[in-house]
Amino acid sequence: MELNEKRHDFSLRNLITTTATDEGAGGGAGPLPYGAGIGKIPASWDLEADVVIIGSGAAGLPAAIKAADGGASVIVVETNYDIGGHGIISGGNVPLGGGTSAQKKYGIKDSPDTVFSDLTDWSIVQPNGWPDYRYNDRAVMRAFADHCAPTFEFLVENGVQFKDMPPDNQGGHNVGNSAPRENHAFWTKGAGLESPNARGGTAVIRPLESSARAKGVKFLLNYKMASLARESSSGQKGGRVIGITAAYTPRIMPGQSVPLKSFRSDGNIESTKPTMNIRAKKAVILATGGMTSNLNFRRMFDPRLTEVLTVAGEPYTYQDASGELAAMAIGASPWGLVNQTLENGDNIRTQRVLATKWNYMTWELEFPLFPLVRATGLAVKDWHDLILINQAGKRFYDETKGDYPHGNVYNDFNPYTPNDYRNNEKIDYHPSKYNFFNAAVAMNEYSEPPDYSAGPIWAIFDADAVARNKWKVAPPHVDPDGYFFTANTLADLAPLIKNEYQAKPMKGETLQATVERYNSFVAAGKDADFGKPAPKYKIQKPPFYAAWATPNVHDTRSGLRINMKCQVEDMNGQLIPGLYCAGESAGGFNQHGLGRCTTQGFIAGKNAAQERSTE
Repeated sequence: MELNEKRHDFSLRNLITTTATDEGAGGGAGPLPYGAGIGKIPASWDLEADVVIIGSGAAGLPAAIKAADGGASVIVVETNYDIGGHGIISGGNVPLGGGTSAQKKYGIKDSPDTVFSDLTDWSIVQPNGWPDYRYNDRAVMRAFADHCAPTFEFLVENGVQFKDMPPDNQGGHNVGNSAPRENHAFWTKGAGLESPNARGGTAVIRPLESSARAKGVKFLLNYKMASLARESSSGQKGGRVIGITAAYTPRIMPGQSVPLKSFRSDGNIESTKPTMNIRAKKAVILATGGMTSNLNFRRMFDPRLTEVLTVAGEPYTYQDASGELAAMAIGASPWGLVNQTLENGDNIRTQRVLATKWNYMTWELEFPLFPLVRATGLAVKDWHDLILINQAGKRFYDETKGDYPHGNVYNDFNPYTPNDYRNNEKIDYHPSKYNFFNAAVAMNEYSEPPDYSAGPIWAIFDADAVARNKWKVAPPHVDPDGYFFTANTLADLAPLIKNEYQAKPMKGETLQATVERYNSFVAAGKDADFGKPAPKYKIQKPPFYAAWATPNVHDTRSGLRINMKCQVEDMNGQLIPGLYCAGESAGGFNQHGLGRCTTQGFIAGKNAAQERSTE
């Protein structure tokens, strides 16, 4: 099994690098030994720049450009073979308000004070009862509010084109009730902006990459940060952060002998040296993208998040907690941890793509990592076309209620009065509608020690559903190696359902009984078990199918403690000089999307460039 196929265990001690001699596949996200500690300074430096940025996604690129604008020399270190991180395969929706030019053009009133008020309002909760903004860090929110509109103009100035339409709520959640703030990057496939997988995030990332390269930013690809170098200081826990150590981690696909290449090479630092020590004369900025791919890290927030769950963005990019772990090893404090535990927004989401393990999106055949993904997946439009079962072969929830709360956006509360207890009285409160994940990860009779995982979720459907959806149920649209199965009878289908996450064989009689009972609900027009409204279609025409439909871990909403300048702080609330953090690795900000990442990158880059050089 290739390295990328297993859920990674990113411990502090393990060292797994991805080279041509490793198992034949490049992971680009394997564990490295975080924890060099204070006073562990390299004997020599291979590279140096004023500002060294770890990560080239939606936080790292704005940080790089802003630092360069401030006169700093910049090196961006990226573990992947290309830039973009999670941001480049996102939908390209950017929630930025506070009085942007787009808002003004369409007569939308907004201000920094309004953004700050919205994102610190204790009285707002989502339809499942969980609070959105209650635990946001006030200082972090103030900084975001003040830089929100300037970041929008900065993106436009650096080549990002947004659709000429009023900001709206589409794709937005946790962005505030007082004004529409969601902007949509303009991109069409084949428009000259190359994408790993035909996603709208390309229209944000590629223009920023072009701008960064034009301004002299250098990129060191295929290198993964292993540790931060922090000076010792008498009378203090530690002095300045003065650089990093990174390990060479090229991504090499099965059957290939050379690493994958980036879309652009101008400005890339070419190296295959096993380890690189990189000096930062002014600051290091962590823009490493969060921690949800790190199994043991994420389970600190919720032990139910076992290895059966994939993560948004994989296998292109892994949110591996590398920034958090390296910073914690030199004294940094985690922050805003409750925001990761809260069940709001799309921290966990039902899948709308079936039959492929990496089911965050429908994958393009041209995707460079398609040999790892192995299947495009089947897009679901109507949850009446199937039923969802657990690893024991039993239904557990109304399939049509699997979506997450969309989150609080403009006009969710109407009328809306900030910080008024009566806001909660207006909520369309439906906790049962948003309990899909709780039901999906609940133990069942197949749950076994040590984790008692609920196991995978499977979609069961028939030939009629395939015809209605015009699905293609053969490779490369489905992955028959553990994620898609077919048989002429349900009794024969059940025991075929096997992969590393299915604890034991499913019983044919159990699956048969489950489907027969559901069919009786279709005939009766009422789901007596889970309340699925007017079930439409019986599952009765062979062949029958089982497809991977396990939920997906999405956002990272907790991380390192930062101040208003995005400077990292330690367990005592004291600055760690020379260290910044932005985006999903920064804590205290409960919001989904590219808005917080781009804005915090803007803030971090601006302030890092103003640091005094150690030369």
